[in-house]
Amino acid sequence: MTNLIVAASILALIFAAYLSRSVLKEDMGTDKMIEISESIQQGAMAFLNRQYKTLLPIAIIIFIILGLLTEHKWASAVAFGVGALFSACAGYLGMYIATRANARTTHAAKGSLKKALGIAFKGGSVMGMGVVGLGLLGVSLLYIFVAKQNPDSIAAIDSFAFGASLIALFARIGGGIFTKAADVGADLVGKVEAGIPEDDPRNPAVIADNVGDNVGDVAGMGADLFESYAATSVAAMLLGTCMPGQIGVILPLLLGAAGIVASIIGTLFIYTGDDSNPQSGLNRSLYTSFVLSAIAAFFLTRYLLPDHQIQFFIAIMGGLIANILIGLVTEYFTAQAYSPVQSIAKSSETGAATNVIYGFSVGLESTAIPIIIIIATVAVAYVVPGGGVYGFYGIALAAMGMLSMAGTIVAIDAYGPIADNAGGIAEMAGLEPEVRQITDKLDSVGNTTAAVAKGFAIGSAAITAIALFSAFAQRAGLASLDILNPMIMLGLLFGAMIPFLFCAYAMRAVGTAAFEMIEEVRRQFREIPGLLEGKAKADYKKCVDISTKAAIKRMIKPGLLAPLSIIVIGFGIAIFNPEVALNVLGGMLVGGTASGVLLALTMSNAGGAWDNAKKYIEAGALGGKGSEAHKAAVVGDTIGDPFKDTAGPSLNAVIKVMGTISLIVAPIIANMM
Repeated sequence: MTNLIVAASILALIFAAYLSRSVLKEDMGTDKMIEISESIQQGAMAFLNRQYKTLLPIAIIIFIILGLLTEHKWASAVAFGVGALFSACAGYLGMYIATRANARTTHAAKGSLKKALGIAFKGGSVMGMGVVGLGLLGVSLLYIFVAKQNPDSIAAIDSFAFGASLIALFARIGGGIFTKAADVGADLVGKVEAGIPEDDPRNPAVIADNVGDNVGDVAGMGADLFESYAATSVAAMLLGTCMPGQIGVILPLLLGAAGIVASIIGTLFIYTGDDSNPQSGLNRSLYTSFVLSAIAAFFLTRYLLPDHQIQFFIAIMGGLIANILIGLVTEYFTAQAYSPVQSIAKSSETGAATNVIYGFSVGLESTAIPIIIIIATVAVAYVVPGGGVYGFYGIALAAMGMLSMAGTIVAIDAYGPIADNAGGIAEMAGLEPEVRQITDKLDSVGNTTAAVAKGFAIGSAAITAIALFSAFAQRAGLASLDILNPMIMLGLLFGAMIPFLFCAYAMRAVGTAAFEMIEEVRRQFREIPGLLEGKAKADYKKCVDISTKAAIKRMIKPGLLAPLSIIVIGFGIAIFNPEVALNVLGGMLVGGTASGVLLALTMSNAGGAWDNAKKYIEAGALGGKGSEAHKAAVVGDTIGDPFKDTAGPSLNAVIKVMGTISLIVAPIIANMM
């Protein structure tokens, strides 16, 4: 069966190569379009190269520490290296194609919406297939070579998830700082002060803004879900040791393999007519993957598990259904067609203050139903298999059920930045209004898919974190946590504080970087003769460089907060009392997960709602572009940008990196007892 798992992961990578070739065969359009696209490519890849070079020394230090100090020595170190390397490769692969699919999508929009949609979705699917293919390949190869003959060595694979977590955390926060520094600068000076349209070539920050869409929502989201995929697989394998033989360990990987096949088949259902809503094609792909994943889960549990077949199938179905429900709730709170976004737009008529108040209230309100869905999913997954070790395994399978659809979810998410870039290229290249109408139609759907994908990422992160906590309890030998114990309560409060402090660092980093960008855009408008009249060319490279330097410089402090907190608190207390240290770490994980998930939902949904309220007005409502309501909505959207694209989604990685590093720390502290 392990051969089938490896074959499925290789199939995903082969399909990604096929899609890449298909995209690259398409025409990029005019010389101007090619020039703009190449500028975006160069900026995106230069940022990614500098980011990974900055992380390399940190990764080498961790590699050596793991090889010298952990239970499984160099096996753990190698697993960490593979996780970090494969996560970085997934980011490179997705970014490479996404930044080359943008102009090709724009050119295709000259002919038809159907062809443009196909190219954009193929570009996004390369990222999706890369994430699940490399994730499953890494875990399965490590299992074959490290743990297949010695089940006690499965714990060595923990470090694969930690390697993926480390890259994801910095990819999310670094990409988020880059994209929002550019976006805020472009919007506040371009739209509000200068009164020029979005993606206008006169705006010096316009290329940096388009680069940011890729480094944040392609490489960042890809790394985020690669991490979830890796962490959930590892947690499920560890908890699967409760089942007789090896089937409990292999089943999560088989679910991942089945999900790959389902996602590939789902791509065949994307195509739609020129007069249709692109959302219908994306929904068909999503629901096809859902149905096929559910069918595969039924047969895998029915014929492979020795007992509890229907109970574990129900647990997996809980995860799959949670995907759809969280997506629908997120769409309701962030899409233009529904009352939450329209109420924010209406509030903009009385100024920016009321826009901000309404937008933040929508974000707060949006936490309730997703949390209830997550609670119900975890409760069903734990109770139906019978609780205890079977219940914990059920939770891990529910999380794996959610992530079996990661290939499709990532593809739909990565489609968004490609469509957004396509619209920007159409504007900057001065193409016909009909082309921009098609790219705007694709982009408006992309805004919704991005919000839905963020909701999925947060939901999967929450259940993944609970699965990681279950694995931590197993490895630490904790049967329960007594919250009446003051030390555990203190750990819970400290853990709950970490996401808030992280968001403070991240938001301030965006604000500082945006200040530099705003000053540069103003300088160019002021000092380059004829720029605002369209008679001179802006210095785009300077703005790209500002965002790059700001992101690289300011991602380290928030990026190290969560892992260092676990290490310092854990070993600091373990010197005096290892048992208390493990209990405090348990409290930190509970607190960090609870506050992190709620804060992530609030910030991501509020930001998405602010963004679409602005677009709702720009579409002609409440006075349209240039109105007082529009100016207020731009302010709200500018506040929402770091909410939804920097701090909010980065919290997914924060709560998961706390879990993955705790799996490594727990046995070391336990051996000190």
